[in-house]
Amino acid sequence: MQLRVILPVTAKKLSDPVLKEAQLWASEGTSVDLRQIDRGPESIENTYDEALATVPILELIGEAEREGVDGVFISCFAEPAVHAAREIVDIPVFGGFQPAVHAALGVADKIGVLTVLPDVVPMQQRLIHQYGLASRVTDMRVIDVPVLGVDDHAIVLDRLEEQAVASIEERSTSGFVLGCTGMLGLAADLSTRLSEKYGHVPVIDPTGAAMTALESTVRLGIRPSRRDNFPPLPKTRT
Repeated sequence: MQLRVILPVTAKKLSDPVLKEAQLWASEGTSVDLRQIDRGPESIENTYDEALATVPILELIGEAEREGVDGVFISCFAEPAVHAAREIVDIPVFGGFQPAVHAALGVADKIGVLTVLPDVVPMQQRLIHQYGLASRVTDMRVIDVPVLGVDDHAIVLDRLEEQAVASIEERSTSGFVLGCTGMLGLAADLSTRLSEKYGHVPVIDPTGAAMTALESTVRLGIRPSRRDNFPPLPKTRT
């Protein structure tokens, strides 16, 4: 099985860590490579950034299908271009949000999202309501660290713990999703810290959730529904 990660930002420092993390989640016999957009935002922290990234993402999506890739993970929790991608290719395409939240739904009743900045909250709240999840995703907290700063694991982990504890105490949250695919290698450590205080508290890594879901989808032989994702009609697009 050949899976591909599309990195929908131009910051070069993210490419190697994101690829290595994705490869860690791949099963034996699954190969993973990465392509990065060549124009657009350094990071995605608002709807404007997301819009700028869309066209180069879709170009890489088409390239992936032509090269025989079995499935694609667009490495961003905001899921830029995911639905458009499903309209133009017949391979499974996931972003970070759906797989992570769906994994959390299986292990916790009240889910909190721990994300980077207030700027991303409106985007992520729109996804929650779009997917009809408002009754289960009951809290969202920010750690006030930009996407390009989440590689400072010591600071980020402390801030994640602080916000998660507040969410548990104030909202009785029972599980968490990390709301940025750049928060690499932090989910297990955060779960350990919280579980020492409250009993087991699951924390879902969006990259791990996406890669394992993508593998499962490919093995099941399923692809985007054409009752939801209609292929674009032929016409001039400039």
